[in-house]
Amino acid sequence: MNRRAFLKTTVAGSLVAGFAGTVAAAERYFPTQVDMRLFDTINRVKDPTKKTPLEKSHAPVITAPASVTAGKPFTVEVSVGEVLHGMMPAHWIGFIELSLGNEPAGRVDLQPRGYLVPKVAFTVVVPKEAASTGKVTLVAKQQCNLHGLWEGTLDVAVT
Repeated sequence: MNRRAFLKTTVAGSLVAGFAGTVAAAERYFPTQVDMRLFDTINRVKDPTKKTPLEKSHAPVITAPASVTAGKPFTVEVSVGEVLHGMMPAHWIGFIELSLGNEPAGRVDLQPRGYLVPKVAFTVVVPKEAASTGKVTLVAKQQCNLHGLWEGTLDVAVT
């Protein structure tokens, strides 16, 4: 066997062995089967009066005043689910984002640790020009490593 053929065979064998080992480790470390359809689109609550257990633990819940004054700061809390989502090494929330309509307002990246709670507070200001209709829609998104991207919205009156 010449040197070139030996190197090609060695590299190919190393890649295959490394990939197979990674897949086997991932299956041991992440034993929960994932529904890949949850990663196709943004997931939202389908019927607010009849939430599924998955929706109750994954849909972002936005807490904010019903009415705010343009130009004045106010606090918006975003929690992941009515029943707070757990944070374990095999199942966690990667980030929580808040937008005012289409404009990003903030993002918090989270780590998969058991002592974290996926609930954050943002202090935001709605500029007068952003609420020409007298309201603004708060949009919260969160990413679960096993259940995809979830979104929740809340309309707030702006005076």
